[in-house]
Amino acid sequence: MTSEDSVSKVSEKKTSSAESTEKVTPSAPSAVEVHTPEAASDTVVQSDSISVESTDSVNSSTTESVAANDPSDSESVAANEMESEAIPSIEDLSRQLAEATQQAQTHWDNLLRKQAEFDNLQKRMTRDLENARKYALEKFASELLAVNDSMELGLEAASKPETQLDAVREGMVLTFKMLNDTMTKFGITEINPLDEKFDPQWHEAMAMQPIPNVADGMVLHVHQKGYQLNDRLLRPARVVVAKAIENQIAEAVEKPIENQG
Repeated sequence: MTSEDSVSKVSEKKTSSAESTEKVTPSAPSAVEVHTPEAASDTVVQSDSISVESTDSVNSSTTESVAANDPSDSESVAANEMESEAIPSIEDLSRQLAEATQQAQTHWDNLLRKQAEFDNLQKRMTRDLENARKYALEKFASELLAVNDSMELGLEAASKPETQLDAVREGMVLTFKMLNDTMTKFGITEINPLDEKFDPQWHEAMAMQPIPNVADGMVLHVHQKGYQLNDRLLRPARVVVAKAIENQIAEAVEKPIENQG
């Protein structure tokens, strides 16, 4: 074997060993560089520069955030002035409290005054109602006194032997007219439904009387006149009501038919 062949074989072995080494540990060259003194110093310098840069960046970001969050000096002064103006002083609060107290007292006095006026009005209305119930007939009673005096004079004249019957009768007629005028003056009117149609609202039927040539339900006779006060019934008129003979005959014919059925 020649020397050149041996050299080539040795180089091939080195090449194969190097390839196997690269396959197993690809980062070996960097590790070798770290262990050198120059590489270590460079790494320390680089780390120091990185830490300084990171510190500067943190400080700058903190400064920017503080500058962004905090207002300027002029804005802070304006805000403080606005806050000082918004908060009232003790003197202002005391004055407002005194004014509110005075207004409340005024309103309270007005309320008490109105309540007293209302109570007095209620008492006066109650008293007026009681007086109205007690003395509602005062005027009517005073008018009846004249009728009573006339009746007394008539009785005195009738008790004398020399008094004639015609004079007594004339006095009674005048007294009766005076009474009717007084009643009419106060809204009391009589109900005399003779020869009128029977009305159950104002009349009271005492009896039914069959009569020819008279419409059914007509008032034949008035036993007692009725009276009303304005539109209110005081007493119904008590009357006898006509019953047509045709209806009576029809009822008499219908009764046997009903009995047969």
